[in-house]
Amino acid sequence: MSSGVTIRRATADDAEAVARVRLDGWRASYRGLVPQTSLDAMSLEASLPLWQRVLASPTDRASVFVAEGAAGVAGFAAGTGLAEPKQGFDSELTAIFLARELQRQGLGRRLAGTIAADRAAHGATGMIVWVLAGDKGARGFCESLGAELVVEQPFEWDGMPLVEAGYGWRDLGALVAAAGLKALH
Repeated sequence: MSSGVTIRRATADDAEAVARVRLDGWRASYRGLVPQTSLDAMSLEASLPLWQRVLASPTDRASVFVAEGAAGVAGFAAGTGLAEPKQGFDSELTAIFLARELQRQGLGRRLAGTIAADRAAHGATGMIVWVLAGDKGARGFCESLGAELVVEQPFEWDGMPLVEAGYGWRDLGALVAAAGLKALH
C-alpha cells in the first residue's frame, strides 16, 4: 500500500537503489518489446556510474525523486531541463519506474507531478517524455495525466527497428494538478 511510501529528493546515497530499480523496471516493462539479449546484457555495474553522476549534478539541471517505503527505495522518477527544446518542450521526463507491488496506487502520478513541479521551479514551461510505441501501459499512463501525443518516430535499438512515441505537457501546472499535488505558484 502506498500510504507508507514517501517521495523525497534523491541523494548521492541513492545511486545504487535507483540503478537497481531502473534495471528491474527495464527488464519487466520492456520484455517482448526490445531484444531480450539487450535486457540480459544490462547490469547494475554498468548503470551505477551514470546514476552517481546524475545524483551529483546540481538540482537546477536534474530532478530525481525516489519513492521510499519500509523496504527502501522502490521507485523513482527523473527529469531534466533541455538546452535545446525537443518538439517545442523545454524539459524532459527521462525516467519513471516503480516496483510492481507499488504500481497502480497513485505513486507514479505523484512522482511525475513532483518532477513537473521541480522543473517548473527551475523555469521549465513544458515537458516531454518518450515511450516505446508498443508499451500500452506507458502510453495509458501518459494519457491519464493529460499528455498529448506529439510525435511517433522510428529509431533503432541494438539493430532492431522500433517506434517511440513522444508525449508532452505544455502546461506543467495542469500535470501537477492531474497528479493530485498542489498547484504551481
